[in-house]
Formats: sequence, C-alpha cells, structure tokens
Amino acid sequence: MSRDRVRGHDAPLSSLRSAYQAGRLGQAYLFAGPDGIGKRLFAKELAKALLCDRPPGPLAACDDCPACAQVEAGTHPDVFAVRTPPGKHELPIEDIREFTARVAMKPSRGGRKVGLVETADDFNNQSANAFLKTLEEPPPGSVLILLATDTDRQLPTILSRCQVVRFAPPGPADLRAVLADNGVEPDRLDRLVRLADGSPARGLTLNDDAVWAVRKRLLDGVTAPRPNFAALAEAWQGFYEAAGKDTAAQRVRASLVVGFLVGAVQLALRLSVGAEVPELDPDEAGRLRAFADRLGPDRLAELLDRLVDADNHIDRRAQLPLVVEAVLEQFTRPPPVRV
Repeated sequence: MSRDRVRGHDAPLSSLRSAYQAGRLGQAYLFAGPDGIGKRLFAKELAKALLCDRPPGPLAACDDCPACAQVEAGTHPDVFAVRTPPGKHELPIEDIREFTARVAMKPSRGGRKVGLVETADDFNNQSANAFLKTLEEPPPGSVLILLATDTDRQLPTILSRCQVVRFAPPGPADLRAVLADNGVEPDRLDRLVRLADGSPARGLTLNDDAVWAVRKRLLDGVTAPRPNFAALAEAWQGFYEAAGKDTAAQRVRASLVVGFLVGAVQLALRLSVGAEVPELDPDEAGRLRAFADRLGPDRLAELLDRLVDADNHIDRRAQLPLVVEAVLEQFTRPPPVRV
C-alpha cells in the first residue's frame, strides 16, 4: 500500500503496517468513518498488498503482478465481497450465508483470502447472527474487513469481534490531490474542495454541470414565494435516482441537495440579521434577500435545524422519499405572520 493510493489516511496505513511487521495483523477489522472518504479503496489496496505475488515491501503491492491486476479488476478468486442488493435497505441473511461459505473455502492462489462486507451498517439481526460464527472463528489465512460509518450502528456481538480502525475525511491538500488524480480540471478544484466537506466521492459528484443545473432549479424553487412541492420533489427524486440502484450513491446525491439547501438558508439567515455576506452570488442575491425578508431569522433558524435532521436521517438509511417530503414540507409552509 502506498500513501499516493490511499491519500489522507496515513494513520490507518501506519497502524496496519506496524501490526503486519510485528506479526500481529488481525483477522477481522471494522473500518469506521463517513461515507465517501475512501474506506473501500483502502480495503481494496489492503487486499492487493496481502495477495501481491511480488510485494516490494511490508504490506505493499507491486501493482504489476497478476494478483494485483485481478484485485484491481475485481476478479481475484480469493477476494470476496458482499453488499446490500440494489433496492434493499438491509443485508439479507441468504447473501451473508453465501458470502461466509465462499470465505470458508481454501485459497485458490496462495495462503490468504480477503472477505469484504461493504455495507456493514445494513446488517439486520438475522444476517448479523449468521455472520457471527465466521467472525468468532475466521478461516485460516483469512482477513475480514467490514465497512461502516460508525461503531454505534453495529451490534455489540459484531463490534466485540473486530479491531476498529477509524477513518477521518482527508484534509484539503489530500482531497485536492485525489480530485486532481481523478481528472477534475484545475479551475474547478478550489470550489470543489470547499464544497466537498472532506469527501472525495462528494467532490467528484459535484464535478458535473448537471448537478449545478439541479441546484439552481431546486434553490429557485424553494426560495420562490409559493414553492411548487410536486415539481421540487420530482426534481430532487430524479436527481438521486439518476445514480442508479446503488443506495449509497443515491444517498450521496440526496445529501448533496440538503447541502445546497443548508448553504442557501445559512446565507439567507445572515442576510436577515443584517450581516455582510461578501460571498453572495450576484445572480442569487435578489432572490435570497427576498426569501430572507419573507421568512425572518427565527423561521430560517428552524429550517436549518430541520435540514440538519434530514441529513442525519439520510445518513441513518431513512427512506429517501420520506426525507424529501419532510424537507420540502418545511419550505412549502406559509411564512410566519408578522404582527
């Protein structure tokens, strides 16, 4: 594993490399941290390093051998992954049983296997219990990696059998480098780093003119004197459904919209109390000033609280149509009557 491949995650890399060199590499790890910051890429790079045919150093991968190429392509016979199926909100017990059966098989190419649970937040009681025996007695040579957003979403029985490795969002310099490595044009980097909130996945999603078109449509809609609930809901839903059936990608897009709305309401709140807002976009200034005057600071502060709640619900795997409905209901309520 090289720092260039897992930018912004020096602490987890150093910890795992030290454990490997000391002969103390565990058999079950829980990678905990926000969505979209690179945990899955880190897990893939770890699998590559463990299975590399010609490792150039401790817990390092050559990136040239057949094993590295197979891990990169997702075709290595000793790397197994399971994730929540499209359209589902929980990991089915049947999928976990199939996964554990494959992990239990002898390695095909060497002495190691890597099993990756990509959506460990989505365990239900049945699938978690079906996974416990494998966690209690991992097959020889296996390394199990669970990806989660936080430890508080895991059953104690799962958590107690894993070593927790915590991941934080990469800093601005590393985030900028990741975005540049993924083809973001230099003239967009500063803006995307500022808006990505430490998430490479969010930054790359924002690197799309269609995203900004949706932002304009939604902001124009919610700040209008009489917001059209149905049209706004259709635009928001169409935007997150354009990510396909991957629920994680849909959540990223749904959360982006909440971020857009938070930014607009924060600007309006500052305008409503007479603060200077030098970063105000001239094209949006008139609309946001009218919005601020119409709602007033108390109502805007209430809206901000509701938006924070909405983002938490998205993060907690709430059904996205219900989140959209709850948010837009707040914006489409009549403004307060001033006495």
